[in-house]
Amino acid sequence: MNISAQDCQNLDRALSLEWLETNGRGGFSSGTVAGANTRRYHALLLTARKPPSERFVLVNQMEEWLDLDGQSFPLSTNCYPSAVHPSGYQFCTRFATDPWPTWTFICNGTTVQREIFTVHGRDLVIVRWRLLGKKKQQAILRVRPKLTGRDYHATHHENGDLSTDALIETGAVTWQLYTDLPPIRAFHAGEYHHAPEWYRQIEFPAEQQRGLDYREDWWSPGEFTFSLTPGATQTLIFTSEAFDGLDVPALTKRERARRTRLTQTAPTADPLAGTLRRATDAYLSERGTQQTVIAGYPWFTDWGRDTFISLPGLCLVTGRWEVAWQIIAAFATHVSEGMIPNRFPDAGEQPEYNTIDASLWFIHAIDRYFAASQDNSRVRGTAWPAIKQILDGYRHGTRYAIRMDEDGLITGGAPGAQLTWMDAKIGDWVVTPRHGKPVEIQALWVHALGVGETLARLFGEASYADQCQADRQRALATFQQHFWYEQGGYLYDVIDGPEGNDTSLRPNQLYAIALGNDLVPRDRAQHILRLVKKQLVTPVGLRTLSPDDPRYRPRYEGGVRERDSAYHQGTVWPFLLGPLVTAWIKSFGRNAKSRSEARGFLNGLEAHLSEGCLGQVSEIFDAEAPHHPRGCFAQAWSVAEPLRALIEDLGTSVKILQTPVKPSTIRQRQVSTPPVAPKTNRSTKAPKKPGTKARSTR
Repeated sequence: MNISAQDCQNLDRALSLEWLETNGRGGFSSGTVAGANTRRYHALLLTARKPPSERFVLVNQMEEWLDLDGQSFPLSTNCYPSAVHPSGYQFCTRFATDPWPTWTFICNGTTVQREIFTVHGRDLVIVRWRLLGKKKQQAILRVRPKLTGRDYHATHHENGDLSTDALIETGAVTWQLYTDLPPIRAFHAGEYHHAPEWYRQIEFPAEQQRGLDYREDWWSPGEFTFSLTPGATQTLIFTSEAFDGLDVPALTKRERARRTRLTQTAPTADPLAGTLRRATDAYLSERGTQQTVIAGYPWFTDWGRDTFISLPGLCLVTGRWEVAWQIIAAFATHVSEGMIPNRFPDAGEQPEYNTIDASLWFIHAIDRYFAASQDNSRVRGTAWPAIKQILDGYRHGTRYAIRMDEDGLITGGAPGAQLTWMDAKIGDWVVTPRHGKPVEIQALWVHALGVGETLARLFGEASYADQCQADRQRALATFQQHFWYEQGGYLYDVIDGPEGNDTSLRPNQLYAIALGNDLVPRDRAQHILRLVKKQLVTPVGLRTLSPDDPRYRPRYEGGVRERDSAYHQGTVWPFLLGPLVTAWIKSFGRNAKSRSEARGFLNGLEAHLSEGCLGQVSEIFDAEAPHHPRGCFAQAWSVAEPLRALIEDLGTSVKILQTPVKPSTIRQRQVSTPPVAPKTNRSTKAPKKPGTKARSTR
């Protein structure tokens, strides 16, 4: 993906375009095409000390100057109060994302190129510069790294606790800013001059728009100088790893080859599918000796619900069956009272069990994995016991009053709890409580009972299979009798709630069509889909509430309270395009007309891939045009569900060339626990941790 000189040199446009590099360990590098950090989460070296959690920003950015023929030209850009300095974006003539972020600058007729990329499985980032062209000339590049050393949710401010010392060795420099954080090491082939300085009041415009603390101070230890000549590359590496040497050419070659393999597996017949296939790589990460799914960048780690909604699109349709199994096995070990965790905290060991649907999505993912792999042995030995624990837990009752009612449906809810994916909460106010019997939960429950029956018969447990069959038939009959809202011509969103049945027109009913063939008669399904298309479908996803509803919020903007109150009250979610396409094909058939109509729902994503975070799909969008992207700039299920629908429902072919990841290939590392908590004078005004309110307000 290429960005033109016109866009690169338009500051507003260049600041709105973001790039993302991930390392498969929960760490990442990100920034803007302009070069300025507009978020607290933008960083050059951001590592996860206990992958994928305990993330720290170590290197925020670099300030770069090119000395050429007696003049100095900036290559970097920063935002300060009422000023932009330096303004390197003015010299940028091209930005490209493949195979990694690459900028081209022209300074007084001299062309210089900068590349930034992470290496999979390593906590390091490589930056390379070179002069282009054959003209014999020489330039001096001066680079000042900007460091903080803080929790990635926080901001950093000048303080006396930061150590200004440096360990200077041949080709390497080490800084230990704070005793409780990893050291920062730089490897280089230039010269280093230690000259500490503070850079104060850097502004993050995106944080200001979100009503959060938007200024921080960076510490710069000194300056690197490199001599640039045509045909030669200068490299600067930042890392938190401890080792004696680096084979930079080998690392670069390996990473380029890995990305080439990803490109080769991407579908070519459909450009959207190809881009989404390449984007999936960003969301797979180590957790211990196994794998997990990062829900979204820049502020999420792994969430149970997001993981198992995303797993078919990230892993199964792309042929990553071994990775899929590692994810399933990792969560299976944490089943408690018939529930899998919804979230693993950023710090600490106790998972959070606060969802009614994640466990049912877990069963759905196992079913899909088994269908793809026919892995009888591991499913029977590890997954099947977990499935039975969940089914029995829901039958007998578990946390938050989640239980199977006498009518066979699943009910749940507790004061102050948000249990479905519509999980916005502001203080004690649950914006969309949905207590009672939500429609998508019943669809998932009926599906889970079908999986239970099938596996029980396969594994010779006839009595358990009969129980699942009976429970499924009872739930199915109750659903068909009570969920149809005749006056509206669609399904209730929730029945038997504290205030009766909820007639809100929402997209959750799509799952009653997409997850099975017997919950909703075909004529009613077609009527629902036409209504959903008319009122909820936008070019980039589905609204979460009908515009005719008085609670409808057309914009997701403002401070924390304003945004959270709009999170599921109209705001558009692109991941819902997946069940929409599936439901459409199931209801209208696989003929050319319905396939064309279903593919048309995804067209708006193609344009979005060249805005926001380039090559990725945002978490949410405003409900009304021009549908500005909001929330996380890269979201796992926003990529996974459209890709799954393209391949499964619309028949886009994909090559399976990737070698499965074996558990033994995951690198083992010692992880230390910080001896002290982050100091308040350098990690101030951190947003509330996930789970305390709407997820995207970090």
